[in-house]
Amino acid sequence: MLKKKMNRTLMIMGLITVLMVMIFLLSLNMGEIRIAPINTLKTFVGLGTAQDALVLFEFRLPRMVVAILVGAGIATAGAVWQGVSQNDLADPGILGINSGASFAVVLFIFFFQGSLNHLQSNFVFSLPIFAFLGACFAIALIYFLAWKKGLNPVRLVLVGIGVNAAFDAAVLMLQLKMDPNDFMQATVWLSGNIWNANWNIAMAVFPWIVVLIPFIIYKARYLNILSLGDQIATGLGTAVEKERAILLLSAAALSGASVAAAGNITFLGLVAPHIARRLVGPKHQFLIPTAALIGALLFLLADLIGRMILAPSEIPVGLVISVLGAPYFIYLLMKTK
Repeated sequence: MLKKKMNRTLMIMGLITVLMVMIFLLSLNMGEIRIAPINTLKTFVGLGTAQDALVLFEFRLPRMVVAILVGAGIATAGAVWQGVSQNDLADPGILGINSGASFAVVLFIFFFQGSLNHLQSNFVFSLPIFAFLGACFAIALIYFLAWKKGLNPVRLVLVGIGVNAAFDAAVLMLQLKMDPNDFMQATVWLSGNIWNANWNIAMAVFPWIVVLIPFIIYKARYLNILSLGDQIATGLGTAVEKERAILLLSAAALSGASVAAAGNITFLGLVAPHIARRLVGPKHQFLIPTAALIGALLFLLADLIGRMILAPSEIPVGLVISVLGAPYFIYLLMKTK
């Protein structure tokens, strides 16, 4: 049965990957400057025009790479949060984790850089670190406020929404002290967008994603045990608090890196694990890689929709995901007893 389950999971992951490749190729051809598929192929083999090469390699390719990395990172972080908290409503965006990371990034830019326009390329690689620290602070604050003889799922969500609002207010206070142009840029970034994605941003987030997701998959067996409850997990010889802390820190790092690259993305970390759970079941060895692929697919799709629906204008990808994910969150909240 395990072999059959694994084969089914691999087949589903293969289908998701095929869909992701199709959307990836379609996204390369879409935009203010349309590039025919044959010209895209010519450009990749070195036979295209200089303009096509500039558009593909300097603007669209890094954007698509960032979309895949961020989508996979947020979806994996959401799966970890749902597994550790045993709460199907958990999502880094809803609980305020992403807002804490956003606050740390804006704080760093405000005090150390002064302007979004003059953010030095070497400082781009520091942003995930500050975002990680902000995410960790948000986690500590949420646990402190939500803990009352354990964690009640609805209480955790309500406290997270309150913390989220508090961080958003703090970010707005910082924005009001910014230059008007920086204020607008920060607002667009916080809504979740990858308009200005470049290879520096892609390289800044790449090591976090490719190291932490395999590490979390390796730790998936502990998520399975934690889902049985603390008493049973302790009885099975698991160092519950240690493993919980490792998993939450890993999720915070994924959230921080994703926020540093694409701003505050909400609901993706909620929806992707739920879809994965319906497709491959609750075993985290299968759920986490499937959720990561679904997150990358949904992020690519949302970015494509945002570019097409009001072309040539663009809608931030975070707003598209929120429009698609908010109704599902309300549905889950209504189902919760």
